[in-house]
Amino acid sequence: MAQARSIVTGASLALALICASWAVYVSKHAPAGGDASSGQSRSRGAGGGNGNDAIPVLTAAAEQRQIDVGIEAIGNANANESVNVTSKISNIVTAIHFNDGQAVMAGMVLVELDRATAEADLAAAAAAFAESQSQFNRSRELFNTQALSRSQYEQLEATMKSNQARVDAARARLADTYIRAPFSGRVGLRRISLGTLINPGTVITTLDDTSAIKVDFAVPELNLGELRPGQTVVTHSSAFPGRSFNGRVLSVDSRVDPASRAVTVRAVVPNRDGALKPGMFLTVELSKERRDALMVPEQALVPEQARQFIYVVSGNAVRKREVRLGRREPGYVEITQGLANGDHVVVEGTLKLRDGSPVREIGVPGAKAVADVPPPS
Repeated sequence: MAQARSIVTGASLALALICASWAVYVSKHAPAGGDASSGQSRSRGAGGGNGNDAIPVLTAAAEQRQIDVGIEAIGNANANESVNVTSKISNIVTAIHFNDGQAVMAGMVLVELDRATAEADLAAAAAAFAESQSQFNRSRELFNTQALSRSQYEQLEATMKSNQARVDAARARLADTYIRAPFSGRVGLRRISLGTLINPGTVITTLDDTSAIKVDFAVPELNLGELRPGQTVVTHSSAFPGRSFNGRVLSVDSRVDPASRAVTVRAVVPNRDGALKPGMFLTVELSKERRDALMVPEQALVPEQARQFIYVVSGNAVRKREVRLGRREPGYVEITQGLANGDHVVVEGTLKLRDGSPVREIGVPGAKAVADVPPPS
């Protein structure tokens, strides 16, 4: 029994050695023959020029198309005029003539301050002016008869004018005790009460003219040439779904922000019903126009860092060209430099290409062919 087991074990080892030797032989000889055959085949293809090494690519023709020239941006709503109502002097509030959220007219008195001291100063200044004016009038007759010297006459005149200036100053201080609306609009919340001691800069309330809303938004410098005052804008707010607010471009800033490479545009939107409030978030669409543009499918772009390239078919090969891009539409991009109308560009198969690679076009060039012809396998 042990002898039979030894015979079986020996036979198994011998068979394993034979299989291993055959595997080594195949690994050494079969690939070498394949490489030689492949090399000969490639050599024949290159020498014969039969195009078997050409890369099949799907192409499209660059063509002139009508595109919409429109700009979309995000803007902030600001009041046409806006101010914090404050006092110029320190004083006690004696009367309040407005309610929260009230519409007021320009010049309307909003708050009265204690004016007892101002009125007394005005009375004293007026009395001093009256006395100096009387002395000056009497001095005229004396000066004409040469009973009064010119220097004395000029001194009395200066005193009278000085007292007149004091009267004007006292009247201005009295006027400061009446705080008026600088323009027509709507006041905000009242932030003071009767008897409050307010100081210069203390906010009494806010005043906003919201009959029109100014919308400030940023536009990339690429679109700077498309901006002009008077251009129509359409704004939307998430607070009023489905509603549009039409306006126009009021002005374009004189500088481009060097950090964002954008220019600030200000538009004005009528707001007669007061729906829009200062500080709201708005989307802005500038009026759209149509113009001709040289367009290619976006798949044709080969980006390299910050540069864009396209493979253009020239005969039986491709040439790699750097291009500049313009506006984009769904599936297409405008080429502003580096391409001519009618040029055939590679839209599928660019990963296999290099400058000068031989190619074989499949499908009919053109934008329609991109959608109709399946990609190469």
